[in-house]
Amino acid sequence: MRRNRGCSPVEHVLARRRFLAGAATAALATGHTPRAEAAPLMQADRLRQSGKRILQIFLQGGVSQLESWDPKPGTRYGGPFRAIPTSVPGMHISELLPHTARRMHHLSIVRSINSKINDHRQGMLYMERGRPAGDFPYLGSVASKYLAGPEATLPGYIHITTRGLNDQTAAFLGAQHAELTLRGVQPPDNLQLPGQLDPELDAQRESLRRQFDEPFARRRSNAELANYDAAFKQAELLMARKKIFAGEASPRDLERYGTHDFAKYCLLARTLLENGATCVKVTHHGYDSHAENFNFHLEQLEEFDKPFSMLLDDLHDRGMLDSTLVLICSEFGRTPKINTKYGRDHWGTAWSTVLGGCGVQPGAIIGATNAEGTEVADREVDSGHLFHTYLRAVGLDTYAEHDLPGRSIPIGDPAAEEIGELLS
Repeated sequence: MRRNRGCSPVEHVLARRRFLAGAATAALATGHTPRAEAAPLMQADRLRQSGKRILQIFLQGGVSQLESWDPKPGTRYGGPFRAIPTSVPGMHISELLPHTARRMHHLSIVRSINSKINDHRQGMLYMERGRPAGDFPYLGSVASKYLAGPEATLPGYIHITTRGLNDQTAAFLGAQHAELTLRGVQPPDNLQLPGQLDPELDAQRESLRRQFDEPFARRRSNAELANYDAAFKQAELLMARKKIFAGEASPRDLERYGTHDFAKYCLLARTLLENGATCVKVTHHGYDSHAENFNFHLEQLEEFDKPFSMLLDDLHDRGMLDSTLVLICSEFGRTPKINTKYGRDHWGTAWSTVLGGCGVQPGAIIGATNAEGTEVADREVDSGHLFHTYLRAVGLDTYAEHDLPGRSIPIGDPAAEEIGELLS
C-alpha cells in the first residue's frame, strides 16, 4: 500500500483557537506558589550532573488512540482490531502492538487528553511548547538549556526525521539550544576538514575568529553573532564526534530492529543517547489516515512496534532507562467516527499518549474515555499538563522562571500543572 503522506488542504479545517496562555498567560497566577527550590540556573547546575536525558518518539500525523493505546473492540467505533493483554495486569492495548505490550511494565498510558486542537501545526506546537499560543521553546530546547552542560560533547537537541523541517524551536533560549535536524541516518555534510587544512591551522583560524568576535560581544549583544557562534559550536561538536556516524549497524542489530528507515533511526537514537546526547527526537511519519485508516495503522504500527521495543530493551539492559525519559507523542488523536473513506479524521477531544523511564511511575493508566471513546470520562488533562509532567520527571521545577536576565517567564504554563500521580 502506498503510504499516506498527509492531508489535502480541503481536509485541514483549522481548529477553533484557544486564546489562553499566550505571552500574557505567563504572568497569571493560578494558585501555585512557586516552589522554594533552587532557581533555574542553580537547578541547571544540579541537573547537568545527573546525566538525565529525553527520548521522544513523535508519531506524526496523529496516531489513532483506538488502534493503539485505548482500543474499544466490539463498540460502534471500535474497528476490527482486538485488545490484547500486556505485561501489566488489567492493562490492554491494541493487537497491532504485540512487542510493546510485553514491555508495558516499563511504561504508562495517559488516556484522557483533551487539547481541543484539530490542526496539525497547532497541535504539534501545543505538544512541544506546553502552551496553546505564544512563542515558547520546545521541550527539547528546554532540555538542552537545563540538562546539557557546557561540557556536552553533542548538541543538546537532535531531531532525526525524513523531512526538512526548520522550526525555530529555541524561542528566547538562544540558538545554541535550537534543534539540530538529521535527515535520517545520513551524517551531516562537511564533517571533515578541507584537505588543505590541518588541525593545527584550523585551531589558529578559530582563535583568530574569536579575537575578531570579542570586541563586538563586549559592546553589545548581537543576535546574528550569537546565532553564528551557536551554529559553529554545533558543527565543532559533530566534527569532533564524527565516528558516531561511521560504519553500518551490526547484522545482529539489524536483525533485532529491522532494516527499514525507522528501525535505523532508532538505532541511531540509541547511539546518540549512549554518546551523551541530551534530547533525541525521532519522527515516524505517516499517521494522517483520513482514508483506509485500518490498513495504514496495520502498516505503520507494525513498523513502529518492534524497533521501539528493541530500543526500550537496550536502554533498560544498559542501565540507561532510569535516567532516560521516554515519550511517545502525536499532535492529536483520530475521530471515533469512521468516515466514508474508511478513515478517521483529526481529533483533539479524547486521545492518548505514553511515557516511561526516568521519574515516571511505570505500569500506570491515567484517566479514561467513555465506552465509545468519544469524550474524556475521567481525569481530563491537556498538553500543558503533559509538558509540566515531562520536565518534572527529569527534575526541573516547572513553576520556576526561565534563566533570562530582566525577563520573567515561567518554564511551564501557569494555567496547568503536572500529573502528580504519574511521577515516581
